[in-house]
Amino acid sequence: MSESVQNKYVPQIKIPATYMRGGTSKGVFFKLNDLPEAAQQPGVARDQLLLRVIGSPDPYEKQIDGMGGATSSTSKTVILSKSESAEHDVDYLFGQVSIDKPYVDWSGNCGNLSAAVGPFAIANGLVDASRIPENGVVEVRIWQVNIQKTIVSQVPVVNGQVQETGGFELDGVTFPAAEIPVAFKDPADGEGAIFPTGNLIDELDVPGVGVLKATLINAGIPTIFINADDIGYVGTELQDVINGDGKALAMFEAIRAHGALRMGLISDISEAANRQHTPKVAFVGPPVDYLSSSGKSVNASDIDLVVRALSMGKLHHAMMGTAAVAIAAAAAIEGTLVNLAAGGGGQRNAVTFGHPSGSLRVGAEASLNEGRWHIDQAVMSRSARVLMEGVVRIPGDSF
Repeated sequence: MSESVQNKYVPQIKIPATYMRGGTSKGVFFKLNDLPEAAQQPGVARDQLLLRVIGSPDPYEKQIDGMGGATSSTSKTVILSKSESAEHDVDYLFGQVSIDKPYVDWSGNCGNLSAAVGPFAIANGLVDASRIPENGVVEVRIWQVNIQKTIVSQVPVVNGQVQETGGFELDGVTFPAAEIPVAFKDPADGEGAIFPTGNLIDELDVPGVGVLKATLINAGIPTIFINADDIGYVGTELQDVINGDGKALAMFEAIRAHGALRMGLISDISEAANRQHTPKVAFVGPPVDYLSSSGKSVNASDIDLVVRALSMGKLHHAMMGTAAVAIAAAAAIEGTLVNLAAGGGGQRNAVTFGHPSGSLRVGAEASLNEGRWHIDQAVMSRSARVLMEGVVRIPGDSF
Protein backbone atom coordinates (compact mmCIF):
# COMPACT_ATOMS: atom_id res chain seq x y z
CA MET A 1 0.00 0.00 0.00
CA SER A 2 1.40 3.38 -0.97
CA GLU A 3 2.13 6.11 1.57
CA SER A 4 -0.50 8.37 0.01
CA VAL A 5 -3.16 5.70 0.54
CA GLN A 6 -1.97 5.02 4.08
CA ASN A 7 -2.24 8.70 4.99
CA LYS A 8 -5.70 9.00 3.50
CA TYR A 9 -7.32 7.73 6.69
CA VAL A 10 -7.28 9.38 10.09
CA PRO A 11 -6.05 7.03 12.85
CA GLN A 12 -8.08 6.13 15.90
CA ILE A 13 -7.92 8.22 19.05
CA LYS A 14 -8.10 7.04 22.66
CA ILE A 15 -10.59 8.44 25.16
CA PRO A 16 -10.46 7.44 28.85
CA ALA A 17 -13.69 5.67 29.73
CA THR A 18 -15.30 3.19 32.12
CA TYR A 19 -17.89 0.61 31.14
CA MET A 20 -20.31 0.15 34.04
CA ARG A 21 -23.46 -1.66 34.98
CA GLY A 22 -25.94 0.32 37.02
CA GLY A 23 -29.14 -1.46 38.04
CA THR A 24 -30.42 -3.30 34.97
CA SER A 25 -28.60 -1.04 32.48
CA LYS A 26 -25.06 -0.68 31.14
CA GLY A 27 -23.32 2.38 29.79
CA VAL A 28 -20.03 4.04 28.88
CA PHE A 29 -18.99 6.61 31.52
CA PHE A 30 -16.73 9.58 30.82
CA LYS A 31 -15.24 12.38 32.88
CA LEU A 32 -16.09 15.61 31.10
CA ASN A 33 -12.50 16.83 30.97
CA ASP A 34 -11.35 13.53 29.43
CA LEU A 35 -13.42 14.15 26.32
CA PRO A 36 -11.80 15.82 23.30
CA GLU A 37 -12.17 19.59 23.60
CA ALA A 38 -14.76 19.79 20.82
CA ALA A 39 -17.00 17.35 22.71
CA GLN A 40 -16.74 19.03 26.10
CA GLN A 41 -19.66 21.27 25.15
CA PRO A 42 -23.17 20.19 24.07
CA GLY A 43 -23.60 20.02 20.32
CA VAL A 44 -23.01 18.09 17.14
CA ALA A 45 -19.41 17.07 17.93
CA ARG A 46 -20.38 15.54 21.28
CA ASP A 47 -23.34 13.68 19.78
CA GLN A 48 -21.28 12.32 16.89
CA LEU A 49 -18.55 11.16 19.24
CA LEU A 50 -20.99 9.28 21.48
CA LEU A 51 -22.78 7.76 18.51
CA ARG A 52 -19.47 6.38 17.23
CA VAL A 53 -18.49 5.07 20.67
CA ILE A 54 -21.75 3.16 20.99
CA GLY A 55 -21.83 2.02 17.36
CA SER A 56 -24.81 3.97 16.03
CA PRO A 57 -26.62 4.52 13.78
CA ASP A 58 -26.69 0.85 12.84
CA PRO A 59 -29.27 -0.26 10.24
CA TYR A 60 -28.59 -3.84 11.32
CA GLU A 61 -29.57 -2.84 14.89
CA LYS A 62 -26.71 -4.86 16.42
CA GLN A 63 -24.15 -2.14 17.28
CA ILE A 64 -21.40 -4.58 16.35
CA ASP A 65 -18.91 -1.76 15.69
CA GLY A 66 -19.30 -0.10 19.07
CA MET A 67 -19.82 -0.52 22.79
CA GLY A 68 -23.62 -0.67 22.64
CA GLY A 69 -25.52 -3.89 23.31
CA ALA A 70 -28.33 -3.33 20.78
CA THR A 71 -31.01 -2.68 23.40
CA SER A 72 -32.23 0.52 25.00
CA SER A 73 -30.76 -0.71 28.32
CA THR A 74 -27.26 -0.99 26.86
CA SER A 75 -27.14 1.95 24.42
CA LYS A 76 -26.32 4.57 27.03
CA THR A 77 -23.67 7.15 27.81
CA VAL A 78 -22.86 9.21 30.91
CA ILE A 79 -20.73 12.34 31.28
CA LEU A 80 -19.67 13.31 34.80
CA SER A 81 -17.84 16.26 36.29
CA LYS A 82 -17.16 17.72 39.71
CA SER A 83 -20.21 19.77 40.58
CA GLU A 84 -20.16 23.54 40.38
CA SER A 85 -22.70 23.59 43.22
CA ALA A 86 -21.62 23.51 46.87
CA GLU A 87 -24.67 21.36 47.64
CA HIS A 88 -23.63 18.59 45.25
CA ASP A 89 -20.58 16.44 44.64
CA VAL A 90 -21.01 15.55 40.99
CA ASP A 91 -22.90 16.74 37.91
CA TYR A 92 -24.46 13.85 35.99
CA LEU A 93 -25.47 14.14 32.33
CA PHE A 94 -27.15 11.19 30.61
CA GLY A 95 -27.36 10.53 26.87
CA GLN A 96 -29.65 7.81 25.48
CA VAL A 97 -28.20 6.76 22.14
CA SER A 98 -30.57 5.64 19.41
CA ILE A 99 -29.65 2.28 17.93
CA ASP A 100 -30.70 2.79 14.31
CA LYS A 101 -30.86 6.58 14.02
CA PRO A 102 -28.14 9.27 14.26
CA TYR A 103 -29.60 10.68 17.43
CA VAL A 104 -28.68 11.12 21.10
CA ASP A 105 -31.66 11.93 23.34
CA TRP A 106 -30.83 14.26 26.24
CA SER A 107 -34.44 14.74 27.36
CA GLY A 108 -34.44 12.57 30.49
CA ASN A 109 -32.53 10.68 33.14
CA CYS A 110 -31.56 7.02 33.47
CA GLY A 111 -32.58 5.85 36.93
CA ASN A 112 -30.65 2.60 36.70
CA LEU A 113 -27.34 4.21 35.76
CA SER A 114 -27.93 6.74 38.55
CA ALA A 115 -26.81 3.95 40.89
CA ALA A 116 -23.41 3.80 39.16
CA VAL A 117 -22.77 7.55 39.34
CA GLY A 118 -21.84 7.54 43.03
CA PRO A 119 -19.31 4.70 42.77
CA PHE A 120 -17.73 6.25 39.67
CA ALA A 121 -17.55 9.66 41.32
CA ILE A 122 -15.79 8.27 44.41
CA ALA A 123 -13.35 6.16 42.41
CA ASN A 124 -12.48 9.01 40.03
CA GLY A 125 -11.83 11.81 42.51
CA LEU A 126 -15.08 13.69 41.99
CA VAL A 127 -15.98 13.41 45.70
CA ASP A 128 -13.78 15.24 48.19
CA ALA A 129 -11.44 12.77 49.88
CA SER A 130 -12.37 14.21 53.28
CA ARG A 131 -15.89 12.83 52.85
CA ILE A 132 -14.77 9.25 52.19
CA PRO A 133 -14.34 7.12 55.33
CA GLU A 134 -12.01 4.16 55.56
CA ASN A 135 -15.07 2.01 56.20
CA GLY A 136 -18.70 3.04 56.07
CA VAL A 137 -21.14 4.70 53.69
CA VAL A 138 -20.60 7.79 51.54
CA GLU A 139 -23.62 9.95 50.79
CA VAL A 140 -22.97 11.11 47.24
CA ARG A 141 -24.99 14.19 46.29
CA ILE A 142 -25.69 14.10 42.57
CA TRP A 143 -27.02 16.91 40.41
CA GLN A 144 -28.95 15.36 37.50
CA VAL A 145 -28.30 17.84 34.71
CA ASN A 146 -30.94 16.57 32.26
CA ILE A 147 -33.88 17.17 34.60
CA GLN A 148 -32.24 19.62 37.02
CA LYS A 149 -32.93 17.48 40.10
CA THR A 150 -31.03 16.06 43.07
CA ILE A 151 -30.28 12.36 43.55
CA VAL A 152 -28.69 11.08 46.76
CA SER A 153 -26.84 7.77 46.62
CA GLN A 154 -25.59 5.77 49.62
CA VAL A 155 -22.40 4.04 48.50
CA PRO A 156 -20.67 1.48 50.76
CA VAL A 157 -16.91 1.83 51.20
CA VAL A 158 -14.47 -0.79 52.54
CA ASN A 159 -10.80 -0.02 53.13
CA GLY A 160 -11.27 3.34 51.48
CA GLN A 161 -12.55 1.78 48.23
CA VAL A 162 -16.04 1.44 46.79
CA GLN A 163 -17.53 -1.92 47.77
CA GLU A 164 -18.91 -3.53 44.61
CA THR A 165 -19.40 -7.13 45.66
CA GLY A 166 -22.16 -8.19 48.01
CA GLY A 167 -25.29 -10.26 48.51
CA PHE A 168 -27.96 -7.87 47.22
CA GLU A 169 -30.02 -9.50 44.48
CA LEU A 170 -31.83 -7.46 41.86
CA ASP A 171 -34.25 -9.15 39.48
CA GLY A 172 -33.00 -8.62 35.96
CA VAL A 173 -29.34 -8.84 37.04
CA THR A 174 -27.78 -12.30 37.06
CA PHE A 175 -25.29 -11.93 39.90
CA PRO A 176 -25.58 -10.33 43.36
CA ALA A 177 -23.62 -7.22 44.31
CA ALA A 178 -23.46 -4.53 46.99
CA GLU A 179 -26.70 -2.70 47.69
CA ILE A 180 -26.86 1.02 46.84
CA PRO A 181 -30.00 2.85 48.04
CA VAL A 182 -30.83 5.72 45.70
CA ALA A 183 -33.18 8.58 46.60
CA PHE A 184 -34.66 10.78 43.87
CA LYS A 185 -35.51 14.13 45.44
CA ASP A 186 -38.55 16.03 44.14
CA PRO A 187 -38.46 13.81 41.04
CA ALA A 188 -40.91 15.71 38.82
CA ASP A 189 -39.08 16.36 35.55
CA GLY A 190 -38.01 19.98 35.24
CA GLU A 191 -40.39 22.58 36.67
CA GLY A 192 -43.58 21.00 35.34
CA ALA A 193 -46.55 19.76 37.35
CA ILE A 194 -46.63 16.08 38.30
CA PHE A 195 -49.90 15.80 36.38
CA PRO A 196 -49.42 18.06 33.32
CA THR A 197 -53.13 18.00 32.45
CA GLY A 198 -54.22 18.51 36.06
CA ASN A 199 -56.04 15.16 36.03
CA LEU A 200 -55.28 11.86 37.74
CA ILE A 201 -56.90 10.05 34.80
CA ASP A 202 -57.35 11.38 31.27
CA GLU A 203 -59.10 10.04 28.21
CA LEU A 204 -56.55 9.66 25.43
CA ASP A 205 -58.02 9.43 21.92
CA VAL A 206 -55.53 7.53 19.77
CA PRO A 207 -56.40 7.06 16.09
CA GLY A 208 -56.56 3.39 15.19
CA VAL A 209 -56.62 2.39 18.86
CA GLY A 210 -59.57 4.20 20.39
CA VAL A 211 -60.19 6.14 23.56
CA LEU A 212 -58.04 4.92 26.44
CA LYS A 213 -57.97 5.84 30.10
CA ALA A 214 -54.49 7.11 30.93
CA THR A 215 -52.58 8.50 33.87
CA LEU A 216 -50.10 11.02 32.52
CA ILE A 217 -47.47 11.63 35.18
CA ASN A 218 -44.24 13.56 35.31
CA ALA A 219 -42.14 12.00 38.08
CA GLY A 220 -38.78 10.33 37.56
CA ILE A 221 -39.51 10.48 33.86
CA PRO A 222 -42.66 11.52 31.97
CA THR A 223 -44.76 8.35 31.76
CA ILE A 224 -48.07 7.33 30.22
CA PHE A 225 -49.84 4.60 32.20
CA ILE A 226 -52.71 2.67 30.64
CA ASN A 227 -54.66 -0.39 31.76
CA ALA A 228 -53.42 -3.68 30.32
CA ASP A 229 -56.89 -5.06 29.70
CA ASP A 230 -57.90 -1.96 27.71
CA ILE A 231 -55.39 -2.97 25.02
CA GLY A 232 -55.89 -6.72 25.20
CA TYR A 233 -53.10 -7.66 27.60
CA VAL A 234 -52.85 -9.01 31.15
CA GLY A 235 -49.69 -7.26 32.26
CA THR A 236 -47.62 -10.45 32.56
CA GLU A 237 -46.36 -10.42 28.97
CA LEU A 238 -42.65 -11.01 28.32
CA GLN A 239 -40.49 -9.36 25.68
CA ASP A 240 -41.08 -11.76 22.79
CA VAL A 241 -44.85 -11.31 22.92
CA ILE A 242 -44.57 -7.55 22.40
CA ASN A 243 -41.27 -7.03 20.60
CA GLY A 244 -42.06 -9.67 17.98
CA ASP A 245 -45.37 -8.02 17.13
CA GLY A 246 -44.93 -5.08 14.78
CA LYS A 247 -48.60 -4.12 15.05
CA ALA A 248 -48.34 -3.94 18.84
CA LEU A 249 -45.18 -1.81 18.70
CA ALA A 250 -46.86 0.58 16.29
CA MET A 251 -49.84 0.82 18.64
CA PHE A 252 -47.63 1.65 21.61
CA GLU A 253 -45.75 4.27 19.62
CA ALA A 254 -49.04 5.88 18.62
CA ILE A 255 -50.12 5.93 22.27
CA ARG A 256 -46.76 7.39 23.28
CA ALA A 257 -46.90 10.11 20.63
CA HIS A 258 -50.43 11.20 21.50
CA GLY A 259 -49.63 11.07 25.20
CA ALA A 260 -46.56 13.24 24.64
CA LEU A 261 -48.74 15.76 22.83
CA ARG A 262 -51.30 15.81 25.64
CA MET A 263 -48.51 16.23 28.22
CA GLY A 264 -47.14 19.23 26.36
CA LEU A 265 -43.81 17.56 25.65
CA ILE A 266 -44.21 18.10 21.91
CA SER A 267 -46.27 20.54 19.88
CA ASP A 268 -46.91 18.23 16.92
CA ILE A 269 -47.22 14.46 16.62
CA SER A 270 -44.35 14.37 14.11
CA GLU A 271 -41.94 15.53 16.82
CA ALA A 272 -42.30 12.27 18.79
CA ALA A 273 -39.92 10.46 16.44
CA ASN A 274 -37.08 12.73 17.56
CA ARG A 275 -37.91 12.37 21.25
CA GLN A 276 -37.53 8.62 21.67
CA HIS A 277 -36.39 8.51 25.30
CA THR A 278 -39.37 10.38 26.72
CA PRO A 279 -42.15 9.90 27.53
CA LYS A 280 -42.33 6.24 28.45
CA VAL A 281 -45.49 4.20 27.98
CA ALA A 282 -46.44 1.46 30.45
CA PHE A 283 -49.41 -0.80 31.04
CA VAL A 284 -50.61 -2.00 34.42
CA GLY A 285 -52.83 -4.68 35.88
CA PRO A 286 -53.79 -6.26 39.20
CA PRO A 287 -51.44 -8.84 40.74
CA VAL A 288 -51.43 -12.29 39.13
CA ASP A 289 -49.11 -15.29 39.20
CA TYR A 290 -46.65 -15.59 36.30
CA LEU A 291 -43.24 -16.91 35.33
CA SER A 292 -40.51 -14.31 34.82
CA SER A 293 -38.16 -14.37 31.84
CA SER A 294 -35.68 -16.44 33.87
CA GLY A 295 -38.35 -19.01 34.78
CA LYS A 296 -38.67 -17.71 38.33
CA SER A 297 -42.20 -17.79 39.77
CA VAL A 298 -43.67 -14.42 40.69
CA ASN A 299 -46.59 -14.92 43.05
CA ALA A 300 -49.57 -12.60 43.11
CA SER A 301 -49.46 -12.67 46.91
CA ASP A 302 -45.97 -11.12 46.86
CA ILE A 303 -46.75 -8.14 44.63
CA ASP A 304 -49.24 -5.27 44.54
CA LEU A 305 -49.60 -5.04 40.77
CA VAL A 306 -47.97 -5.94 37.47
CA VAL A 307 -46.36 -3.38 35.17
CA ARG A 308 -44.79 -3.60 31.73
CA ALA A 309 -42.99 -0.62 30.20
CA LEU A 310 -41.53 0.20 26.81
CA SER A 311 -38.25 2.00 26.27
CA MET A 312 -37.00 3.28 22.90
CA GLY A 313 -39.80 1.44 21.14
CA LYS A 314 -39.37 -1.99 22.72
CA LEU A 315 -40.65 -3.73 25.84
CA HIS A 316 -38.01 -3.40 28.56
CA HIS A 317 -36.52 -6.61 29.92
CA ALA A 318 -37.05 -5.47 33.52
CA MET A 319 -37.97 -1.92 34.53
CA MET A 320 -36.29 1.42 33.88
CA GLY A 321 -35.27 3.05 37.15
CA THR A 322 -36.94 6.33 36.25
CA ALA A 323 -40.15 4.51 35.31
CA ALA A 324 -39.98 2.75 38.69
CA VAL A 325 -39.96 6.23 40.27
CA ALA A 326 -43.04 7.10 38.19
CA ILE A 327 -44.73 3.89 39.36
CA ALA A 328 -43.96 4.66 43.01
CA ALA A 329 -45.22 8.23 42.62
CA ALA A 330 -48.44 7.21 40.87
CA ALA A 331 -49.08 4.41 43.37
CA ALA A 332 -48.70 6.91 46.22
CA ILE A 333 -51.59 9.03 44.92
CA GLU A 334 -55.11 7.71 45.34
CA GLY A 335 -57.11 7.52 42.13
CA THR A 336 -54.39 7.02 39.50
CA LEU A 337 -54.50 3.94 37.29
CA VAL A 338 -51.41 2.62 39.05
CA ASN A 339 -52.96 3.12 42.48
CA LEU A 340 -56.21 1.47 41.36
CA ALA A 341 -54.36 -1.51 39.81
CA ALA A 342 -52.67 -1.98 43.19
CA GLY A 343 -56.08 -2.15 44.87
CA GLY A 344 -56.76 1.54 45.54
CA GLY A 345 -57.80 2.26 49.09
CA GLY A 346 -55.81 5.43 49.69
CA GLN A 347 -52.22 6.61 49.45
CA ARG A 348 -49.30 4.17 49.56
CA ASN A 349 -45.77 4.98 50.67
CA ALA A 350 -44.38 1.85 49.00
CA VAL A 351 -45.37 -0.62 46.33
CA THR A 352 -44.00 -3.92 45.01
CA PHE A 353 -44.65 -4.52 41.33
CA GLY A 354 -44.02 -7.43 39.02
CA HIS A 355 -42.01 -6.82 35.83
CA PRO A 356 -40.70 -9.21 33.12
CA SER A 357 -37.61 -10.21 35.12
CA GLY A 358 -39.22 -10.48 38.57
CA SER A 359 -40.31 -7.89 41.09
CA LEU A 360 -39.14 -4.62 42.61
CA ARG A 361 -40.12 -2.64 45.69
CA VAL A 362 -40.07 1.16 45.47
CA GLY A 363 -41.22 3.85 47.86
CA ALA A 364 -42.46 7.40 47.45
CA GLU A 365 -43.64 10.18 49.73
CA ALA A 366 -46.51 12.22 48.28
CA SER A 367 -48.17 15.34 49.65
CA LEU A 368 -51.06 17.53 48.49
CA ASN A 369 -50.39 21.25 48.81
CA GLU A 370 -53.00 23.82 47.75
CA GLY A 371 -54.63 21.30 45.44
CA ARG A 372 -51.38 20.27 43.75
CA TRP A 373 -49.62 16.96 44.28
CA HIS A 374 -45.94 16.93 45.16
CA ILE A 375 -43.54 13.97 45.45
CA ASP A 376 -40.94 14.72 48.10
CA GLN A 377 -38.75 11.78 47.17
CA ALA A 378 -38.78 8.28 45.73
CA VAL A 379 -36.39 5.60 46.97
CA MET A 380 -35.23 2.26 45.59
CA SER A 381 -32.24 -0.02 46.02
CA ARG A 382 -30.02 -0.86 43.06
CA SER A 383 -26.45 -2.11 42.60
CA ALA A 384 -23.58 -1.17 40.34
CA ARG A 385 -20.27 -2.57 39.16
CA VAL A 386 -17.33 -1.58 36.99
CA LEU A 387 -17.13 -4.00 34.07
CA MET A 388 -14.10 -2.55 32.30
CA GLU A 389 -12.01 0.59 32.49
CA GLY A 390 -9.31 2.12 30.34
CA VAL A 391 -9.91 3.79 26.98
CA VAL A 392 -12.36 3.52 24.13
CA ARG A 393 -11.13 4.06 20.61
CA ILE A 394 -12.88 5.77 17.71
CA PRO A 395 -11.64 7.07 14.35
CA GLY A 396 -10.28 10.57 14.85
CA ASP A 397 -12.55 12.07 12.21
CA SER A 398 -15.77 10.71 13.76
CA PHE A 399 -16.80 14.04 15.26
